[in-house]
Amino acid sequence: MERITLAQGSGGAATNALIDKVFLAHLREHFVSLGEDAGVVRANGLLACSTDSFVITPICFPGGDIGKLSVCGSSNDVAMMGAKPLYMSFGFMLEEGFSIKLLESIIQSIKQELMQTNIAIISADTKVLPKGSIDQIFINTTCIGEILLPNVSTQALSVGDSIIISAPIGAHGARIFASRENIGLESSVQSDCAQLYPMLAPLFASDLAIHTMRDATRGGLAAVLQEWVQGRELCIEIDERELPIDEGVQGICEILGLEPTHLANEGVCVLAVKEQDAQKACEMLRAHTLGHRACVIGKVCAPSKQTQSRVVLVNEWGGRRFMEYPDGELLPRIC
Repeated sequence: MERITLAQGSGGAATNALIDKVFLAHLREHFVSLGEDAGVVRANGLLACSTDSFVITPICFPGGDIGKLSVCGSSNDVAMMGAKPLYMSFGFMLEEGFSIKLLESIIQSIKQELMQTNIAIISADTKVLPKGSIDQIFINTTCIGEILLPNVSTQALSVGDSIIISAPIGAHGARIFASRENIGLESSVQSDCAQLYPMLAPLFASDLAIHTMRDATRGGLAAVLQEWVQGRELCIEIDERELPIDEGVQGICEILGLEPTHLANEGVCVLAVKEQDAQKACEMLRAHTLGHRACVIGKVCAPSKQTQSRVVLVNEWGGRRFMEYPDGELLPRIC
């Protein structure tokens, strides 16, 4: 009898196979949106809604904690649909014996993030489970937002689009790797955990042709780009020289044999923008602290037989190789 494996929670190929084989096999016709992080519905205007669960370990890390992450993660999924996050619900699952002081600290982190973007709580629930039933604290969230920029979708991705990254990649994944007790790396790298809507709001109000957006969480940049072209007659070419990777993240990757493009991010988004709007989009992103290193990293191309539905990395000498889909579990409980 088949069993669930940790690899199926990685956000890579195994996760997609599980979704296709089990969830979509039975529920496909009931989904409002497929292949997106949030569904879009019409109710006195267009709304986006996303549900997520946060089980990260350690629950506190340089750059954030599970409370901050729960707000950023859910609000970012909604923002990636061109929406302003407005409302959230929370479900807290607490282990018997969990520290009240630590819980208060996590709740304060949630409050600070909600205040930053004026998100209101519409519902909340708390469950306490016997010691050993869960690991300290899990948080489930749902976020609802108002669509400001309609028709943002993976299906809108088009040949000629420029691919933009908003910030250096891999900081969250690298930080969590370094923080794990069984790895114990000393590093100054901090998680990039942040809400992306404040950076994106000016773009939503502009006339720029933004076709597709995604925050590069589990599976990193590689998973996002692979999902965009999967099953499509499209190819994405990425200029390896343009990938922004901080020295600390690169160092952790070299020590542990990791690919920065596979590492999770919690404050980085990828955009596909019409080529003539790419530079303006970068300028607008750079006007915000989170996007000050935004840059064009590649383009969407018409595929050949060899490159159809693939992502190609081009190095400084013109050499080409496929960017592989993350496979297996790099690190469980990354978010």
